[in-house]
Amino acid sequence: MDVKIGLECHAQLLTKSKLFCSCSTDYHDSKPNTHVCATCLGLPGALPVVNERAIRYGMKVALALGCEVQEEIIFYRKNYYYPDLPRGFQITQYDFPIAFNGLVRIESGGGDGGKEREIRITRVHMEEDPGRLVYIGTIDTAKYSLVDYNRSGMPLVEIVTEPDLKSPKEARIFLGKLRSTLEYLGVFDGDLEGAMRVDANISLEGGDRAEVKNISSYKGVERALSFEITRQKNLLRRGLKIQQETRHYDETRGITLSMRTKEFEHDYRYFPEPDLVRIRISDRIEEIKREIPELPDEKKKRFTSQYSITTEHANSLTYDINIADFYEEVASKIDMKLSATWIADVLKGELNYRSISMREASKRISTADFVAILRYLKDGVITERGATEIMREMLDRGGVKPEEIIKSKGLASIGSEEIEGAIDKVIKENEGAVEDYKVGKKEALNFLVGQVMKHTRGRAEPKEVRRLLVGKIESEF
Repeated sequence: MDVKIGLECHAQLLTKSKLFCSCSTDYHDSKPNTHVCATCLGLPGALPVVNERAIRYGMKVALALGCEVQEEIIFYRKNYYYPDLPRGFQITQYDFPIAFNGLVRIESGGGDGGKEREIRITRVHMEEDPGRLVYIGTIDTAKYSLVDYNRSGMPLVEIVTEPDLKSPKEARIFLGKLRSTLEYLGVFDGDLEGAMRVDANISLEGGDRAEVKNISSYKGVERALSFEITRQKNLLRRGLKIQQETRHYDETRGITLSMRTKEFEHDYRYFPEPDLVRIRISDRIEEIKREIPELPDEKKKRFTSQYSITTEHANSLTYDINIADFYEEVASKIDMKLSATWIADVLKGELNYRSISMREASKRISTADFVAILRYLKDGVITERGATEIMREMLDRGGVKPEEIIKSKGLASIGSEEIEGAIDKVIKENEGAVEDYKVGKKEALNFLVGQVMKHTRGRAEPKEVRRLLVGKIESEF
């Protein structure tokens, strides 16, 4: 059964003030309703003034996505009632957005064997963010809700795709690629709460589409779409009609709930915002093009050619601009391939386990520290296990140096003589395992290697232990 998914991605832009007023956008750790003024509260007589930097950022996003930037933009009023919308309308764009017809290439997460697919971008436009409703309980059980208008008027860029995505996994891959691109541009910070919210439109062959509103995490998008596919399939199998509607995703329970039957464009009664004039942007296009930095796909190609690393490592290292910058600085001072392996395979794994970003990790382990760890490893001062242990200590504790950890935890490598002494002891203590290995039970060797590593407290390289152990046992045949 064919699945069609289209996304409407709302990303907050990193401007210092809101889209139509001078209120600070640095509200995330503030008390409710402390970053507001007459304009973003929609009070009578307050007039909007456009934030020029926000428009430039929106154009930069559109150009990075390969869109056709328009000559002029016009802001519209989108009329609807909701408690978090103080004016009773939202200032957005309609017939004259910033751009149309872009393209994002992703590696398919569907049944295409990981081949690259093109996801079309319908349009990119600007709009103000509404406020935020805080439900006391879940949305369907809360007796009341509170409204925080700190977010009201925040500058948003909305990226709307065609229904080209075929699975929830592809949707998540697309969002990851989009986040990466926006962060490379320096116009967006995905680590901020609510920085990107997604409306997902999904339909199955033979049914109308449903829209799931305001999903606030990338995992949430994948889970909401998976639930919605199952729900719609069950309805179709029972011969029931899928109603075109707007649904809410409850992240706590992992389900979608019906909110209202779907509105149509004419329900919003769009008309040009009378307090704002047309804005000509075409004369800024070439200037803004020159501001666009090297983007993830370009950086990936350069990494594979300049540093001679694998495509897999290049993908991993360029996904996050902070990791890419960290790698380049490390690779400029020590072996490029060794750096790629330890950052892409080991460091990233440790960050994921701790749920911390590279930006946060770099405060605990600097590029100079990382180079020192790899140099100790390369010179045989520590083992691979020791290098991993040092990274873990630095990430967990912060404020410590590799040398201190090597000394305090006794991680310095040992020589062949000490390893052979440990091997003799293990062979003597585990004669049964030695006999098992001699008769062809290869798993017995892993046990013996583990015992030697235990005796040496991880200060020996497993490969060297295995080589010496096999040599010792086979010399006794």
